[in-house]
Amino acid sequence: MPDKSLIVIVGPTAIGKTSLSIHLAKEFNCPIISADSRQFFKEMSIGTAKPSYEEMQGVQHFFIDSHSISDKYNVGKYEVEVIDLLDKLFLTNKTVILVGGSGLYVDAVCKGFDELPEADIDVRKKINLLLEEKGIEALQDLLKELDPDYYAKVDLQNPQRISRALEVCLTTGKPYSNLREGKPKNRNFNIIKIGLNTSREVLYERINERVDSMMKSGLLNEVKALFAHKHLNALQTVGYTELFNYLENKIDLNTAIGSIKQNTRKFAKRQLTWFRKDQEIKWFEPDELIIIQNYLESKLK
Repeated sequence: MPDKSLIVIVGPTAIGKTSLSIHLAKEFNCPIISADSRQFFKEMSIGTAKPSYEEMQGVQHFFIDSHSISDKYNVGKYEVEVIDLLDKLFLTNKTVILVGGSGLYVDAVCKGFDELPEADIDVRKKINLLLEEKGIEALQDLLKELDPDYYAKVDLQNPQRISRALEVCLTTGKPYSNLREGKPKNRNFNIIKIGLNTSREVLYERINERVDSMMKSGLLNEVKALFAHKHLNALQTVGYTELFNYLENKIDLNTAIGSIKQNTRKFAKRQLTWFRKDQEIKWFEPDELIIIQNYLESKLK
């Protein structure tokens, strides 16, 4: 059995993954790798709940502020870069923590990401035209028809992921989710997965409080500074698209804030749907700090 271990911390947004990961990293004297696909981008901080320098408490973090919103980045590149990074980190660390709510990116590190076929150029053009003429709702409806399983998992506000899934469906004639369920790759390290969750009422309250805190911290100004780039895939996400609509006078500010809260709650539900299918995850309440630490210590012996 390998003597190196990757602790994986997952769960819905606003549940407390970041604070737990920093606490554990200090206890186990190890670095943290982010698996939050929005925290990669250096231009997006408040709306992604990115930990500040002070909050990191001196713990070394990777894949936070690692890319620009203009970079073409995907889960395949992430897998290659993280596995390469882990090979280096495990030379001097027995333990590394992977933390985040992006299930696709967590799975890429733990299981590997399947090599999927390149899309037909004409298919890609048709999907882009559909998005341009009828909006993301049309892509969502088509995905629901062609691959209801992936529709239930994917971030429905992310046109890049929906488009890629549709490209594969239409090019191969098979559901994207079926083609992704290949044989897991062997990793040369142990994987210990823990999940954080709580009651729906408490989670939703946490989400609402976080959105209010983001607004007080200057989310609107952050979005204003990014307005000229609103067409980029990285910005087609909760917390940004709603405020872009406000800045375009499509909705008022209170409606935008309410939509952020509602869409974040929907996103959290999709995250849980994804993670609950993984039988390797051991679930805890976010305040069970000592219990979690004792559990990990027993696994790391």
